[in-house]
Amino acid sequence: MRMWPQMQIENKFIYVPFLLALGAATYFTRVNEPNFIAMCIIGAVSAGAILIRRTPTIIRAIMICVLGFCWAGIYTNIINTPILQHNMRDVQITGTVESIDHNHKGDRLWLKFNPNNLNTADNHYARARLTIMPDTTSPNIGDTVVASGALFKPTSADAPESFDFARWAYFNNLTATGYVTDIDIIASDSKSNIATIRQTLHENTKSFLVDALVLGYKNAVPESDAEIWFNTGIGHVWSISGFHMTLVGGWIFIVFYLLFRAIPVITRRMPAKIPAMACAQVGLLGYLVLSGCDTATMRAFLMTTLIFIAFAIGRSVISVRNVALVFCILFWFNPHCVMQAGFQLSFAAVFGLVWMYSVVKPRMPKNRFAKVIWATVLTSGVATLFTAPFVAAHFGAIPTYGLLGNLIILPVFSFLIMPAVLIGTITAIFNIHMPVEFAHNVYGYALDVAEYIANLPGANITMPHISNAVIICFIIGLVCLINMRTKLNLYACGILGILGGTLMITSPKPVFFVTGDHVLAGFVNNDKSLEFNKSRDSNHMFAFDTWKQINGQSASDKNIRRKHDKGVYKYETKNFNLVYIQKFVPLMNNLEQMCNDDNIDFIVSYFKINAPQCKHKILNNGFVIYPNGRVKYTPINRRWHHNRHAQNTNHMQAQ
Repeated sequence: MRMWPQMQIENKFIYVPFLLALGAATYFTRVNEPNFIAMCIIGAVSAGAILIRRTPTIIRAIMICVLGFCWAGIYTNIINTPILQHNMRDVQITGTVESIDHNHKGDRLWLKFNPNNLNTADNHYARARLTIMPDTTSPNIGDTVVASGALFKPTSADAPESFDFARWAYFNNLTATGYVTDIDIIASDSKSNIATIRQTLHENTKSFLVDALVLGYKNAVPESDAEIWFNTGIGHVWSISGFHMTLVGGWIFIVFYLLFRAIPVITRRMPAKIPAMACAQVGLLGYLVLSGCDTATMRAFLMTTLIFIAFAIGRSVISVRNVALVFCILFWFNPHCVMQAGFQLSFAAVFGLVWMYSVVKPRMPKNRFAKVIWATVLTSGVATLFTAPFVAAHFGAIPTYGLLGNLIILPVFSFLIMPAVLIGTITAIFNIHMPVEFAHNVYGYALDVAEYIANLPGANITMPHISNAVIICFIIGLVCLINMRTKLNLYACGILGILGGTLMITSPKPVFFVTGDHVLAGFVNNDKSLEFNKSRDSNHMFAFDTWKQINGQSASDKNIRRKHDKGVYKYETKNFNLVYIQKFVPLMNNLEQMCNDDNIDFIVSYFKINAPQCKHKILNNGFVIYPNGRVKYTPINRRWHHNRHAQNTNHMQAQ
C-alpha cells in the first residue's frame, strides 16, 4: 500500500495528457471568461515551475493542470473568430468559396467574406457555412460570389453541460450558418489546390462511399443508413481514423515491401522495410490531406508516424507513452479538441487497445485462424468498453450488439469495401467505375445484415444524462486501469466506475427548461413526460432532442404542446411555483399581480422585465430548474457567445 503512490509516479508521463485535458475542460466549462492577462502570467509561471527539475511531483502535476487551463484561454483569444450578433435575413454576402461540403441533404458552401458590412463583433475575415437551396446554381471552389440568403448566429447550449454549438463554431472558425437562394459568380479562379482536387474526385466518382471513406465528408452517408450503422456499433467506420490509416498504411507498406525485396541494390544496403515504411508514410500523408485533416485522422497519422519511427530504430512499437505524446502534440495545436466527441472516442479506444496489448499482453491461441478471431474479439470488446462512457455522454445511447456488428461487418469493410473504394477513386479519373460499383453492391448486402442486427430486441440502451462529474469519475477510473501496476489500480478503477454509475443514476433531473432567448420552454409533468410551449421551433430544433434526452426520453418521441391559461403557463411543483409568459399582452395584464403573489416563486418571460419590487422572482437567460427549486444557468458570457456583446433589447416596465 505504501509503495502504490511511488509506483504511479514512476510512470508519470502517462498522466500529463489527462492533467492538461482536465485544465482545459475546466476553462471551457466555466460560466464566465477569466482575465486574459492573468492567464498569460499564470501560464508562464506554471510552465517555468514544470521545467524546474526540483519541483515536487504533486506541485508539478498541479502546474500542468493550470497550464492546460491557461493555454486553452490564451488559444481562445488568439483565434478570435468574428461573432455574428443577430440573425440576418434577405442579406447579400460577397466572398470566396473556400470549400464545398457534400452530404445527403445537399451541398453546403464554406464562404470566406469580409464582415465589415455585417453586424459582427470583430473585423477579421469571417466564414459562413451556407446550405445551397434547390434550383440554385452551385459555384466552384475559388469563385468569388455574391450570395443572397440568410445568416444565423450559432446557438449556445440548450442546457448546462450539453453541446454548445456556438463554442464548436468559434473553434472551427465559423461565424454563421445559413442558406443561399441565389448565387451570382463575379469572378472565377482556376487555381488548383487540395480543395479543388477533392471536388474533382467527388464529381468523378459520384459516390457517397468515396465522399465518406476517402474525402472525409462527415454527413455523406444517408441519415437512415447512418442510424443503422450506429445501432449496429460500427458507426466509427464513417469517421476516418486509425482503422482507415492502418488499412491504407498496411497495404502501401506491403506493396512497396515486396517491390523493394525484388531490388537487390536496395536490400544490400538496408532492410526493405525501411524504404517501404517511408513510401507508406508519404501515402498516408497524402491520404491525411485528401481527407480534410480531421482531428481523429491527425491522431491516427501521428500514431502511425511514431510506429514507423519505432520500427526503424528498433524500439517498442505499442506504447502508452506514444499515445500520450500524440495527445500532447494535438493539444498544443488545438486545446479545444479535448471537448470534441471524435477526439475523446478516438483516444479512449487507442488508450484501451494499447493498454491491452502492451500491459495486459493477452495470451493468443496458436492456431492462426483462431488467433485472428480472438484478437478481433478482444479489440472490439476493449474499444467498446473504453469508449462507452463517451458514447453515452454524446449520443445518449449505447449499441448493445456492437461487438457482434464489429465481428461480422467490419471485416467486410476491411477487405472488400475499403480496398474497392480506394482503387475506384483512382480508376474513376480514367472513367473506370467498376470498383466503386462493386463497393456499392457489397455495401448493400452489408447494410441488410446491419439492419437485421439493429432491429434485434434491445439493440440500443438509452442512457440518462451524463454530467461532467460522472465523466470525470469514469476517466480517472480508466486512467488508473491504463497505468495498472498493482491490484489497487484495478480496485480504484472499479470504485470510481461504481461511483460514476451511482451519480449517473441518482443525479436529479431538471423539471423546467428554457432557452437563452426564452422562446422555447419545457415542463416535466407528474408522469415524467416533457411538454413544450410550442411543438416546433426552427431556431431551437435541437433543444427538443436535448431536453428529451436529459429527461430520459427518446428523441423520436412526439413533441407534446402544453396548454396555457390566457397566454400564461402555470407550473406548480412541491417545492416551487413558476409562471412563463411569451406574449406581451398577457405579461402586461398579469405582471403586477404576479409580482404581488407570494405563491409564485419564479417569473420567466421572453421580455426583459424591469420590476424592482419583484426582482428576486424574475429569471433571465438560459437555465434549468431542479425539483428542489435550484436554478442552474447555461453559460452565455464566454468568448464564443454573441451575448457578451449584445443583450436582449425587449423590455417590459412594471407599473
